[in-house]
Amino acid sequence: MNQLINKILLVSALGGGLPVWAYDSGSSGADGAFNPGVDTTLALPANGILNFTTVNIPTGVTVTFSRNNTNTPVFMLATGDVVIDGIIDISGGASPEITSEPSGSDGKPGLGGPGGYDGGEGGFFAALTAGVGRGPGGGGGGDEPLYPLCVGGGGGSFKEAGDKGGSSSNCHAGNGIYGSDDLVPLIGGSGGGGGVDVNSSPPRRSQGGAGGGGAILIASSGVITVNGAIDATGGKPELVSPGGSGSVGSGGSGSGGAIRLVAETIAGEGALSALGGSNSIVTSCGTSCNGGEGSIGRIRLETVTLDRGSNTTPTYSRAVVPGPAFPAPLPSLAITAVGGIVVPAAPTGAEDVLLPATIINPVSIDVVTTNIPVGTTINVSVSGIFAAAAITSSDTVVGTDASGTASVSLTLPDGGSFLQATTSFTVVASLGDALSRYAMGERVQSVSLLASVEGNVTEFTTVSGKTFRYPSDQVGQLAAKG
Repeated sequence: MNQLINKILLVSALGGGLPVWAYDSGSSGADGAFNPGVDTTLALPANGILNFTTVNIPTGVTVTFSRNNTNTPVFMLATGDVVIDGIIDISGGASPEITSEPSGSDGKPGLGGPGGYDGGEGGFFAALTAGVGRGPGGGGGGDEPLYPLCVGGGGGSFKEAGDKGGSSSNCHAGNGIYGSDDLVPLIGGSGGGGGVDVNSSPPRRSQGGAGGGGAILIASSGVITVNGAIDATGGKPELVSPGGSGSVGSGGSGSGGAIRLVAETIAGEGALSALGGSNSIVTSCGTSCNGGEGSIGRIRLETVTLDRGSNTTPTYSRAVVPGPAFPAPLPSLAITAVGGIVVPAAPTGAEDVLLPATIINPVSIDVVTTNIPVGTTINVSVSGIFAAAAITSSDTVVGTDASGTASVSLTLPDGGSFLQATTSFTVVASLGDALSRYAMGERVQSVSLLASVEGNVTEFTTVSGKTFRYPSDQVGQLAAKG
């Protein structure tokens, strides 16, 4: 991605006038001009980057995106002008309706927009609790032990906390506020939690949570004009009207996503929306079954000249100098091989590595690191599907701070095993200042990296003790089957 690093050039005007800013989006122009004449769904490449010359979306045309395998945000770069008279839609998906007759779609979550996160699975009565929404601010699931108060799922969090589902202060809300107003790194909205079923008749699964709004960066070396709309609204569960007896909880709504526009001039009075999904109301149950509303997302405008009178929903943050589309990479670690078997680039946590029956314990676990100091301790733990406790072994990083390695030997239990890599280190003041953009401008004191079956997280702790959590695609997580 180094060839895509953006440049801001300060050029003196002829005759000694005021300086002029010239912004380079970094687009290679390889994808040519984008001029759709009808509703269009673009397939995102693996890195999510679209390299256009110009973009012109006419009135009456809606552009959506199919998610790639790692569900990256949309990075739309252009060497020339971007004109959006139609609609760009990266909103979160709804979770299916629950009706009087159980169906195969019951309990399914809504999908997040590109770069956003899915909702949580709906739960059965016997499962006690429903699935938590995906993402760092995922809404909590409905909780049967707290019946009759907390049957609905919580809304996803992002810029604010998602609302609690149900009707009690003890019900589960979103997992916490995350991200920063400058949208570096670019992160989408989190999913709502699933509802839980409480002894319904006929028996069925409760509703899943809705998906979080997606995330999009549009960077132009020319002018960005939005006369139409960019929609990153969080998803809302469809109406729940189950009929029968018992309580079928609604899923929580997804939080709004992220919109970042970067150009020398941003113009137009079109709608920019990253609102959270509104709460879902159950028609045949009290407020204890309702899902929580999702949080608002974030909107960022980086431009020298803002030719726009209308506000955005929510209100945008602004920088008067357009910044680079792709900041320096976060510290990261990844498990790359288990017993000599290469780990897939995007592990799913389900049989990512199949080891031969002839393999002999202990097994070597290879880890690579980026921007982690040499000598830092890397902890790798293994827990078997049928094992009661995890076993942990450690090694220190060798190589260079920019690119290091570690190797740990672990005895894998019989059957399936889950591997998790973690590390934490204190940073010097100069690096802490450089990382402050991830912590609302405050110096970072320490960095922690965690990979688990619940997701990969990079956490920054500031000198005042505040923490900022981000998902990390590169933190090592996989499931190895022995």
